[in-house]
Amino acid sequence: MGIDINSDLGEGSSADAAIMQFISSCNIACGGHAGNENSMIKTIKYAMQHQVSIGAHPSYPDPENFGREVMDISIEELEMSILDQIFTFKDLLTDQNGQLHHIKAHGALYNESATNEPIAHLLVKIMKKHFPGILLYVPYNSVIAELAQKEGIPVWYEIFADRNYEDNLKLVSRKKPNAVLHDTHEVLKHLELMIRKEKVKTISGNILPIKAHTVCVHGDNETALNLAKAINQLVKSQSNIR
Repeated sequence: MGIDINSDLGEGSSADAAIMQFISSCNIACGGHAGNENSMIKTIKYAMQHQVSIGAHPSYPDPENFGREVMDISIEELEMSILDQIFTFKDLLTDQNGQLHHIKAHGALYNESATNEPIAHLLVKIMKKHFPGILLYVPYNSVIAELAQKEGIPVWYEIFADRNYEDNLKLVSRKKPNAVLHDTHEVLKHLELMIRKEKVKTISGNILPIKAHTVCVHGDNETALNLAKAINQLVKSQSNIR
């Protein structure tokens, strides 16, 4: 199997429609950190026009911080919010005769699920009970990856072309310098090591093992369109695109 290219879309970027031609799956914001019914429908239509697989992209219900801060809410409140986000999105997707391909948590929710067992258990519970058979995009060697696989939930390991990694394979916090890569040459060098050698060079310079089924380029990166195009060309050159 080859490498899928995904992007987080429906978050207000004007480049969404253009990015679609260079990716094979997308994660559409469903109201927690960004997005509303209009943006969801518009992005779903773009994806269907380009035959791009469609995923839901739930988050902490925190548009003020774009879902990038951990919220102090109960597990029960978080569960209700995530389910509301995904079911709202899924209903709109069904109205457009689309199919849900995967679910990928956003921002702080994604990062927390990598190491926080209660959050990982919650997402696994939601997947198993409400979305059996649907793919879950997860970080490699993470708590959620291990729990999901134990419960028979299909997972795709995800890597990030435009983000640096810590030595524990978590993404470098956006509050730190060099968290996000913008230079295309730098991004491609970073990505090529991950998909060719299954290794990643961390922010401290260590080389660690990593595996990937899908690579993400963030739709809100200011160079997202150029990066998506370059990543598409790199992946195709490796005969690894899905």
